[in-house]
Amino acid sequence: MRAIDTPFKTLEKEQSDDALHVLLARPRSPAANMVPAAALGAVLTARLHSFDLCDAPVLGGFARAPGELIAARTAVPLRREQIGATVLVLHEEGDWTRPIVVGVLQDRVSDPLPVVPARFDVQADGERLTLSAEREIVLRCGQASITLTRSGKVVIRGRYVLSRSSGYNKIKGAAVGIN
Repeated sequence: MRAIDTPFKTLEKEQSDDALHVLLARPRSPAANMVPAAALGAVLTARLHSFDLCDAPVLGGFARAPGELIAARTAVPLRREQIGATVLVLHEEGDWTRPIVVGVLQDRVSDPLPVVPARFDVQADGERLTLSAEREIVLRCGQASITLTRSGKVVIRGRYVLSRSSGYNKIKGAAVGIN
């Protein structure tokens, strides 16, 4: 039997021209993610790009990482209507990959429009989908539409409306008008 020199002998690394492998193989120091000390006390800005599946904000427009999107935490409530807004950002422990949104810059508008909160609700559990709105729900496809109003009115419009049933088809109302 032959003795092994050392079980931890470094194997020869395969050379690769693939840019991804080159980037992954490059040693990365923890200081590479750090914001310069002069900027630690400064509030930086970014753009609210979107929200991820867990409703965490996704930011873009960082000077340090142009074109990169970074998930963030937030100290203030953010709404979907604010997507595209400029947000104020601090970086946790100086690490620019761990931003925290601390505010939203307000646009200056000479004649601001009143903000009307959207009052709608969507619930889905795999068995049932419920859409609720304060005043009206309209489902539209081309020339066809179904409108539900707050007063209980249901309006079905289309070039061709068909009611078909394999069982009993009942039309019932206080008054029924045909033609």
